[in-house]
Parts: sequence; structure tokens; C-alpha cells
Amino acid sequence: MRRQLTAAVASLVLAGTAWAGARDYQFPNIDGGTLEMSDWAGQPVLVVNTASQCGFTGQYAGLQQLYDTYRDAGLVVFAVPSDDFNQELGSAEEVKEFCELNYGLDMPMADITRIKGRKAHPFYQHVREETGFVPRWNFNKVLVGPDGDIVDTWGSRTEPMSSDITDAVEALLDTGGQG
Repeated sequence: MRRQLTAAVASLVLAGTAWAGARDYQFPNIDGGTLEMSDWAGQPVLVVNTASQCGFTGQYAGLQQLYDTYRDAGLVVFAVPSDDFNQELGSAEEVKEFCELNYGLDMPMADITRIKGRKAHPFYQHVREETGFVPRWNFNKVLVGPDGDIVDTWGSRTEPMSSDITDAVEALLDTGGQG
């Protein structure tokens, strides 16, 4: 009986920390090394799967504008380049140069990462398990709250500076309508 109780308590503890573990997800950094989501604990994070050769690539400008508008209040906009839809450049170096030259990006960026399918990054597997949301194209957005909960998801057609996204961000930041 004691062994069963110990196992049950351990199971409950693990279940209660499942999202805390999500904050421990690591992504390969486009600059080398890793990016730790745990470094952004207590901050909202908008995670966006991106691609440099997509009809939605112009959204990089809106993502940078969103980041510039709310970064001082705590928002992190995190770009995750992916070639899952065959629209990304061939290397991290090419992606970084393209984004800096064309959009002046200075937000955190992962290296080219799988975001769908069986080999999807564990963060995207977690999003799928928790919400059923799977990116169906480039520039899908996942808003993670300061507490680590997934707040909302949006498809490619939702612009970064849309009221849907800025209202959700402002509610998390309690900025009083900074944007």
C-alpha cells in the first residue's frame, strides 16, 4: 500500500510540474549554443515558426514591431525558423543574414527546427498535446503566458500587430494599452 501511495504521489507531482518542464525546453540558438525557455519564466513569450521564402515572410517586420513595442514591458518574441514546408534557406547563417539585412531582427531566434510530425521539437509536441494546435503553415503563433500556460494560438493570416495578438499580450503584461 505504501509503495502504491508513493507512486501515486510521485505521479501527481510530475503531472503538476509538466508545464514547468516546458519552461525547461531548449532550442538550438541561431547564433550557436542553446536558448533556454526557462530564462523567460515570468514573461509572456510569442513563439512563431518562420520561413524566409514564404508569402508570409513580410510578417517578420510585424514581429519586430511587436517585440520593439512590448519588450520593455517583458514580452519575448521568439522566431523558430523551420523548413517543414520547404520554404527556408539552407543554413542558419543564411537565415540570420537574411533576417538582419531585410528586417533588422534582433529578437531571439532558434536555428532551423522541426515543428510538425513525429520529429517535431518537444515544445511543439507539447503544444499539440495540450491544445491540439499544429502549425499548418509558416508564421503560426503560440502565446505562452508568464506562468507557462498556453494562452492562445493563431494561424498564418493573423498579423503580429493585430488586435487579437496585441490585446492578448497587453492583458498578460497589464500595460494599460501601451500599444
